[in-house]
Amino acid sequence: MEPLLQEGPELTAEQRSRAQRQMLLPGFGEEAQRRLGAARVLVVGAGGLGSASVPYLAGAGVGTIGIIDDDRVELSNLHRQIAHGTADIGRSKVDSLADAVGALDPAIHVVKHNTRLTAENALDIFGGYDLIVDGSDNFPTRYLVADAAELLGLPLVWGSILQYHGQVGVSWRPHHPGYRDLFPNPPAPEDVVDCGTGGVLPGLCGTIGSLLATETLKLIAGIGDPLLGRVVVYDSLRAQTRELAFKREPAAKPVTELIDYELFCAGSDPEPPSVTAAEFLELLHDGGKPALLDVRTVQERERLRILDSDSLPLDEMEAGSAPVTAPAIVYCERDPRSIRAARILIARGNRDVRFLRGGVQELARIAPQLLEGSAR
Repeated sequence: MEPLLQEGPELTAEQRSRAQRQMLLPGFGEEAQRRLGAARVLVVGAGGLGSASVPYLAGAGVGTIGIIDDDRVELSNLHRQIAHGTADIGRSKVDSLADAVGALDPAIHVVKHNTRLTAENALDIFGGYDLIVDGSDNFPTRYLVADAAELLGLPLVWGSILQYHGQVGVSWRPHHPGYRDLFPNPPAPEDVVDCGTGGVLPGLCGTIGSLLATETLKLIAGIGDPLLGRVVVYDSLRAQTRELAFKREPAAKPVTELIDYELFCAGSDPEPPSVTAAEFLELLHDGGKPALLDVRTVQERERLRILDSDSLPLDEMEAGSAPVTAPAIVYCERDPRSIRAARILIARGNRDVRFLRGGVQELARIAPQLLEGSAR
């Protein structure tokens, strides 16, 4: 495999000393180290996978590391997101992780994108980098990252974790297989379990995060055999890995634009009526007060919730809980579960149901005074 980049400037004495152990590796040497120094890598997500992979990228000498995330450090993060500490609770994850890089090597240039990645800003942000590492924790973001990387022709190293299992792969469309060749369509919203509901083994973040960093270094330096057209699946309970090979789907349509990924991952049925966070604020200002239903888990609700809202978890609703007959606005963390809940209520005869677009996270961004919970 040809190196992704040409060599950067000559190494300083300090850089050479820092990288001494890896420059001794067969096939590596000073040329590969200078390629790392010239590289610009964007890491999507500063949580479990980001906090595991970013320190290794920094330690290896990647010259510029961008980090994008709009979340803040919570106590429940610390068992697995070990680049953050107790003193960082309440801080931006981007700021906390950037400080961890600075403590490791102050010469690394860290670009902080303390914002939510969207279809509107992805191409502008990605355009400043040579390679993307995706450590995000939801399907809308994964498809957005994959499509934006394809449009720009950038290599994408991606990983995912849940409970006791993890996956790592490399996408590089159009010349190599990509994420959509392996996963052409997202799973149904009702089948999606995330770390907030299903849990995750702490060490799994380190295992998959270090593999993300390793694949990134291989691509930049031009060493080894990157996971192009292959996915490594790791089962931590059995301490076993297996490999899945896949190819380009000849009939797949090329990505030509970025789309509404929340809608794409919400299913193929028509989208139910919605209300934006700004429209919700106007509704409250005008004296309207529809029933607010939180369809997330009890644990998520304890962390952060909208004031004066009621809890009706999606799984209970699907199991046939008492019908909601009054006008209602349903919400979840982002969108997929609230879209599913609105569809269920409408199908059961309640025609005056809307979902809060962007969920509790979007409302927290523009009106945090309407929220309560430990994450505020």
